[in-house]
Amino acid sequence: MRKKIVAGNWKMNKTFEDADELMSEIMDNLEQIDLSRDIQLIICPPFPYLEMCTDYANDSYFAVGAQNVCDQARGAFTGEVSAEILRSLELVDYCIVGHSERRTYYNETDAIVAAKVNQLLAQDIRPIVCCGEVLEEREANKQFEVVERQITDGLFHLSAIDFADIIIAYEPVWAIGTGRTATPDQAQEMHAFIRSLIAKKYGDEVAQETSILYGGSCKPSNAKELFANPDVDGGLIGGASLNANDFIAIAQSF
Repeated sequence: MRKKIVAGNWKMNKTFEDADELMSEIMDNLEQIDLSRDIQLIICPPFPYLEMCTDYANDSYFAVGAQNVCDQARGAFTGEVSAEILRSLELVDYCIVGHSERRTYYNETDAIVAAKVNQLLAQDIRPIVCCGEVLEEREANKQFEVVERQITDGLFHLSAIDFADIIIAYEPVWAIGTGRTATPDQAQEMHAFIRSLIAKKYGDEVAQETSILYGGSCKPSNAKELFANPDVDGGLIGGASLNANDFIAIAQSF
């Protein structure tokens, strides 16, 4: 049985004091989640707050992830953070790569995503790999072509053993921060398509064990309907993860 996951991507938000308060509020409300459902919570704060979040993780069942990583192992790359540095924090076990904002604002290609995935796996950090189409691609009915290219070029160089550590997040870019959300049927259609691609490459067993998250304006009001789909295994949550009550409510939606 593949794991249900709710990952909070704080993006570039919160001062240190605000972040500490948010973590405290999340901790105070964790008991509202049915732990018997085997739900994995992941908090992905800005880099400076990783160690603070891992201090909370010491006393809880949630995990901590980074929002990005360098595609190089080490060296003169001012401002970058390597997978080795993340691993040295011990409790940073996940990392988002290929987010649409990184692809759009920083021109990250599928080749760069693939290199970042390699760096993370070498340090035993699980990548949460994002894929998804922009509005123009959806309107031109190219969404499947775009997602297939992103997954093929970004992930299918991996062995089946390495791919088993991958989490995929489908993010319809047209639904991020816009208030628009893919319908449950649209989400299920794409998630099922992604799982079929994995099955063709690695076989049904690997495909059925891969968690595929939805990442496009998921909030308490629509999470239950989205998560009810058989191929939607949780969410990569943006704005709603900045509110403890909303984040916990989403985790209760399975």
